[in-house]
Amino acid sequence: MTISELLTVIAQVSGLLFIVTSMLAMGMSLTMPQIVGPLKNPRLVILALVANFVLVPLWAYLITVVLPLDQPLQIGLIVLATAAGAPFLPKLVQGAKGNIAFGVGLMVLLMVVTVFYLPVVLPLLLPGVSVNPWDIAKSLIALMLVPLALGMLFKSHSPDSAGHWQPFMNKTSSVSLLVLLVVGLGLNVSNIISLIGSWGLLALALLIVGSVLIGLLLGGRDPAIRSVMSLGTAQRNVSAAILVSAQNFAGTATLPYVLVGGVLLLLILLPIAKQMGARIKAPTTGEQPANGPQDA
Repeated sequence: MTISELLTVIAQVSGLLFIVTSMLAMGMSLTMPQIVGPLKNPRLVILALVANFVLVPLWAYLITVVLPLDQPLQIGLIVLATAAGAPFLPKLVQGAKGNIAFGVGLMVLLMVVTVFYLPVVLPLLLPGVSVNPWDIAKSLIALMLVPLALGMLFKSHSPDSAGHWQPFMNKTSSVSLLVLLVVGLGLNVSNIISLIGSWGLLALALLIVGSVLIGLLLGGRDPAIRSVMSLGTAQRNVSAAILVSAQNFAGTATLPYVLVGGVLLLLILLPIAKQMGARIKAPTTGEQPANGPQDA
């Protein structure tokens, strides 16, 4: 086994461990009413859907029009922009001291919509692309929804035990994320270097920063909700984007570009989340937006 193959295995294992332990930790700290409660606000839900599935893809399209990107990079940017509902969102929300219940609820909502949205929209934006919704759904369900449900079930039956194990799961997910970030940088350093001096890195940075601003503008006045909207809009579902790219654009620069995008998302959003957290007081996990963005 080569060093590259070993690092790839480490990245895959740490990525899986991060997702599963994050979802278990969230499940052990929340109840279903806490997660569903914020999503009962129609205005908040509509704004989140518009931000993620209308404004971000439109922003990505405008970037491809303005910047002279090669076609594989244009495709990668569009794929990233149309995939929402990332497992990293709760960890980002935690760092931002945002409303964690809303963060988990938003993640699940965006993930479910993405499963149905990608097969319809991508063939329209990228002729010739075929997307099987079940290919996307099965991995997201197995790695995200099932651990989340198991954590919530464990909490409901053994709240004391859940309270004991939840911090351990949180620490495990944090360590796994750090390993994933370091190894991901190592594996993609050549791809990143190859993009230096091109429009590709600028396009990714514009997509991320623009998405952050879109979420902030639509997030209302409550900092705990606005931070979730901002990070939830910016953090794209890299797993779904990788799956689509590998199935449809293998052998092109699209897949490496998406991988670089995934690394860049973390490098940009983790410091932004930390900065947000330094500015606001952390809410309780059950805190919910009372009247939506307009009254937040």
